[in-house]
Amino acid sequence: REIIINALKFKRDELDTLDLKVMNRAMSEFRYAARVFKPYRKMRKVSIFGSARTPENDPYYQAAVDFARFVSQQGFMVITGAADGIMKAGNVGAGADKSFGANILLPAEQGANPVIADDPKLITFRYFFTRKLFFVMDAHAVALFPGGFGTHDEGFEVLTLLQTGKAPLIPLVLVELPGEDYWESWSQFIIKQMLKRKLISEDDLSLYKIVHSPQQGVEWILNFYSTYHSMRLVRDKLVLRLEKDLYDQDIEQLNQSFADLIRNGKIEQVAPFTAESDEPDLLSKPRIAFSYNGRSSGRLNQMFLTINQMGKASSTSDGSTAEHSA
Repeated sequence: REIIINALKFKRDELDTLDLKVMNRAMSEFRYAARVFKPYRKMRKVSIFGSARTPENDPYYQAAVDFARFVSQQGFMVITGAADGIMKAGNVGAGADKSFGANILLPAEQGANPVIADDPKLITFRYFFTRKLFFVMDAHAVALFPGGFGTHDEGFEVLTLLQTGKAPLIPLVLVELPGEDYWESWSQFIIKQMLKRKLISEDDLSLYKIVHSPQQGVEWILNFYSTYHSMRLVRDKLVLRLEKDLYDQDIEQLNQSFADLIRNGKIEQVAPFTAESDEPDLLSKPRIAFSYNGRSSGRLNQMFLTINQMGKASSTSDGSTAEHSA
């Protein structure tokens, strides 16, 4: 109803033709992309970013192939920009069946790589902003390989959304090979310039993880979801769905260690809220909830990492395997 009303308001407001074209095209490609992703919404996905100029004989190309292959073997699908270089490597590693391609129309035409070119999961976007929306909205993790302006644009876009709480927290891994300092140099700039000038907080540094092999990147992603599953805001409560129950002493430790995140009350184990009934597959999962102050995504991310360590410890003490915690 609101979509139809807004469309009618376009006429009432006597908008310029260019405005109408932009809004129409943006809505059209958003609708199409959403239709493509919809059948796969329950499958976790990793967005892979990196340079389209990386040649196939470059060690980073093979690293991206390996990363995509390893993560797809763990049940993830991958989303790439569908072009050459690191993007092609991601599609090669995962294979077409487990790949999405989010291509972009450019003045110098950027065609899709042959792995994804004829696949129905290839989407060609006219606008960067709608393309980037799906890179993040449908991703459960992001991996950055060395790249140019576009890679850094996408990386900072993800960091901004995570830092401001405009997107659910997900693992962000920055892959560099042993002996390289591409991301280490980038991180030093973040620390020496942004952190030193107090333009970010020290907790924000936990929003990304530099890894030195494809295996480490996949392990970090698996660890992120080893106990923590997902989050949802229900009225004034932040609900964390988990893969396993936490002990009472774990809950108490969370209340003590992360009291600064709690606006009022305390962290508690809870039953599913009525509002969560639209996600029936998650109703059986244990969950904790608290009144989140909404001010520090970095600290919240640290809480997730602590919960995963608690889950790993409980699995070990129970005598069961903790391999899935990587």
